[in-house]
Amino acid sequence: MVVLGLDGSPYTLVKKLAEDGVMPNLNAIIKEGNFYQMDTTIPEISSVAWSSFITGKNSGEHSIFGFTDLVPLSYKLRFPNFSDLKCPPIWNELEKTKKRTVVINLPSTYPAKPINGVLISGFVALRIEKASYPERIIPFLKSIGYRIDVDTLKGREDKDFLIKDLLDTLRIRKKAIEYFWQKEKWDLFIGVITGTDRLQHFLMDAFFDKPHKYHQAFLDYYHLVDKEIIEEIKRRLDGSMKLIVLSDHGFTKIEKEVYLNRWLFEKGYIRFKNKQPESIEDIAEGSRAFVMDPGRIYINLKGKYPFGSVSQGGEYEELIDEVKEGLLSLEFKGKKIIKKIFKRNEIYSGPYTKNGPDLVALSNYGFDLKGSVKSKNVIGNSFLKGMHTQDDAFVILPKEVNVDQKPHISQLKDIILGLMQ
Repeated sequence: MVVLGLDGSPYTLVKKLAEDGVMPNLNAIIKEGNFYQMDTTIPEISSVAWSSFITGKNSGEHSIFGFTDLVPLSYKLRFPNFSDLKCPPIWNELEKTKKRTVVINLPSTYPAKPINGVLISGFVALRIEKASYPERIIPFLKSIGYRIDVDTLKGREDKDFLIKDLLDTLRIRKKAIEYFWQKEKWDLFIGVITGTDRLQHFLMDAFFDKPHKYHQAFLDYYHLVDKEIIEEIKRRLDGSMKLIVLSDHGFTKIEKEVYLNRWLFEKGYIRFKNKQPESIEDIAEGSRAFVMDPGRIYINLKGKYPFGSVSQGGEYEELIDEVKEGLLSLEFKGKKIIKKIFKRNEIYSGPYTKNGPDLVALSNYGFDLKGSVKSKNVIGNSFLKGMHTQDDAFVILPKEVNVDQKPHISQLKDIILGLMQ
């Protein structure tokens, strides 16, 4: 079984690129299999989506709710990692029948844990030594100049550098995929390309704008993914192998960023210790709610947080409805910003549900929800040009796998296990 992930590649985009000849190899795979638009997790971010992909579970079961979370009984930010995942990934189940797995560049698998096979963590991974299992693979990775991610800090300032860095990283990723495909025995091979996500965060506007300086570079990158990665995998497939290609969420261009903590501040729901807060850690007494990226809304409950001011029961329910109603009325130039707001129990189930946000806001296309506390305005823009979407991921399944309704990313684990029996 081979699984190729194109991080953040939307169904609508890859469909067009395949049909227009930019991705002829992907087009051939689409014609040989079943090509679906796919829903992903809420919130629609990689750490949650890939965790749901490898476990087949929702956040209330696997306990990953975002890229950041809070240390219990505090406002101190922490970064959940692979050690925080509470459900076994798919390869643990395969190990029961002695099956081996190779995993390359899968997000939110850092630090690497022992596996019957090979695991190279994807972002957010800090050191190649802790991102690699077993240790014996580290010298090879260093010999090819393996990199976990592109330099996004430099890339946001210099788009020529970004394009070069994306291309260099892709070619190195290809070397790793080829090497471990050949050198290791495996039953399940998972490889993920994250450059697609990076390209779109910084240059999504270039895809929609033909005169844009980087429009052709955008197409060229996807063409290179098709030629260097997809064509190579397609060439290596034999009659005994099945292939799934997927993305973890969709993407679209940003019209405006929306800073929800600023909205809470202006409405009197949140207070800060100083005039220029840096993070949620600067929250002050009297605060009733706060937001963490991308649209996770938390009620400042008594007993749960140091400055908790809201009581469980009627006061809590009243505030939930009040905040929800207020956010749903948000508009920009006559356009509704928020598509839907979910209460915790509407999207989560399982023993860790209580750790999740009280509300999660899902925006309409073009409005990127942010948890930053630094903005002086509710509506603004930054260096980012593209945002995630929840309903426009894609999956290509083998011909024998038919899905009646629009698939969800959390269904894929069982589909893979079924194909490997």
